[in-house]
Amino acid sequence: MEIRPADKNPTRRGPAEWFTGTVWQDPVAECPEPARLRVNRVSFEPGARTAWHTHPLGQTLHVLSGVGRAQTLGGPVLTLRPGDTVWIPPGEKHWHGAAPGTGMVHLAMQEALNGTAVVWLEHVSDADYNVAPKT
Repeated sequence: MEIRPADKNPTRRGPAEWFTGTVWQDPVAECPEPARLRVNRVSFEPGARTAWHTHPLGQTLHVLSGVGRAQTLGGPVLTLRPGDTVWIPPGEKHWHGAAPGTGMVHLAMQEALNGTAVVWLEHVSDADYNVAPKT
C-alpha cells in the first residue's frame, strides 16, 4: 500500500497546447504498471475547454460541480451537470469543458496503452464551442 500525501501532488495549470482558457489539474492517481489507470481532478473556469483529443482505451468523466459541455466529432454539444458520468469509447474524437458562464470540475479517468493515455489534436473553435447545447 502507498499513500501519496496531497501536498506532494501540486496543482498544475493545464498547458495552452491542450486547453483554451484557464484549466487547473490535480493529479489523483497514476498507477505503476501493470496497472494503467490515470485520474485527474480537472477544474475549468467559465468558457475553458479541452482541445479535441482521443484516448486509446477510452475515458470516463464524472462531473463534481458546475455546468459543463462535451461533444464527440459530428455529434451534438451536450450539457453536463453534477453527478453525470460520461463514457467516451476508445479512439473517439471529443472535447469537454465548462459552460460559457459557469465553471465545471470533473474527474477524468483513463488508462494508458504503451504509456499513452491521450492523443491531443487541434483546438476547438469558438464557433464550435458556442453551438447551443442539447439539454
